[in-house]
Amino acid sequence: MSKTIKVLIVTGICFLCFYLLMDFQFARVRDTFDQLIHQRGVSHILAYIFVGIPVFVGAVGINELKSIWESLGMHKDFVRGVFIALFFTTPMFVGFAFFFEINATLTLNEFLIGAVAAAFFEELYFRGFLFGQLFRFTRFGFIPSVILGAIIFASGHLWQSHDPSVLFGIFITTFMGAILFAWLYVEWNYNLYVAIFMHFFMNFSWMLFDVSENALGNSYGNLFRYITVALAIAYTVISKLSRGEKLAINRKTLWIKPQPTLDKLELE
Repeated sequence: MSKTIKVLIVTGICFLCFYLLMDFQFARVRDTFDQLIHQRGVSHILAYIFVGIPVFVGAVGINELKSIWESLGMHKDFVRGVFIALFFTTPMFVGFAFFFEINATLTLNEFLIGAVAAAFFEELYFRGFLFGQLFRFTRFGFIPSVILGAIIFASGHLWQSHDPSVLFGIFITTFMGAILFAWLYVEWNYNLYVAIFMHFFMNFSWMLFDVSENALGNSYGNLFRYITVALAIAYTVISKLSRGEKLAINRKTLWIKPQPTLDKLELE
């Protein structure tokens, strides 16, 4: 069995198991934890950990146990990831502070669920595992590695509205967000904390200020979100080129990667 096929099978089966657990058991597990500790936000986080067990099993199956955190991008500089992401999202915090009121109704549970859990676990499971294992350890290029996860990720946000036009906008917005987070993960040398905290600060700024009830947003909300995205892309490209580094995502790695570009963690 080729390495690409092995990684594809393990990743696919384990992510499917995670997705089924998420879909059918997440609410039940969260409610069980909530009955024990009476804290909805923490229960939400614990449920995410529980349904993510197949992901960790898959990461160990593809790599060795000692390499699991490296294979998921969790071994990199945490502090650097935080400050890079905070720099990128500064336009959203500053812009929203001028045009929107503080959301006085924001609760700790909403923060833990909508900012902490959403950012950490969605990036870990979708970018670190589903996208990361395919892109790093197979010859699949960026597009085939990211497309399925981006579709699933975007579809998971469609509960936010019942209006067809709004649903389409939410889908496109979150679909492109998934691609952006995956791109940042790769270009920042597989430092998943950049993607996690980019996601976290974007969500938190949206929640901290009374911007919009869904991910589609409005004129001012999207203006500063687009500025943030543009800043993240421009700074990433310029900083790499200024150091004499090539972009990891290029025409040679879009579809099928040449053998030498496979990640060093690939199993023998």
